[in-house]
Amino acid sequence: MTPTIEKIWLTADAVWIRTTDGLEACEYFDEYPRLKYATQEQRAQYVSDAFGISWPNLDEDLSFEGFFKSKPRTELYRFFQAHPELNASAVARRMGISQSLFAQYISGTKRPSEARLQEIYSTVHSIGQELLEAVFV
Repeated sequence: MTPTIEKIWLTADAVWIRTTDGLEACEYFDEYPRLKYATQEQRAQYVSDAFGISWPNLDEDLSFEGFFKSKPRTELYRFFQAHPELNASAVARRMGISQSLFAQYISGTKRPSEARLQEIYSTVHSIGQELLEAVFV
């Protein structure tokens, strides 16, 4: 059942909703690449209906029901949240995979195969090794 929404508001890192029952929930922009890399002005250009919020110019839609669904917090999610200096989109580009797919791996929407997971770990370790070997003259 879709909740009835009385208020929608944006913060620097999320879109929030409040139901007529007083429940509040948010979706973080970091979990949606199109929203993550949008400007505040672009994020402010949303439309809503009884079912959700849409950003037509960004081709992004969020259902109100999704705000209240339990979201798995994967090991990758916890890692990238703990290390915001490591850009997940840049890691995806380095691996040659879609940024959107990588975001889905991080959010838990899709589960990477064991081989892909090892490739992700290897790429992150490689970046770490390169940082350790950095020489500044």
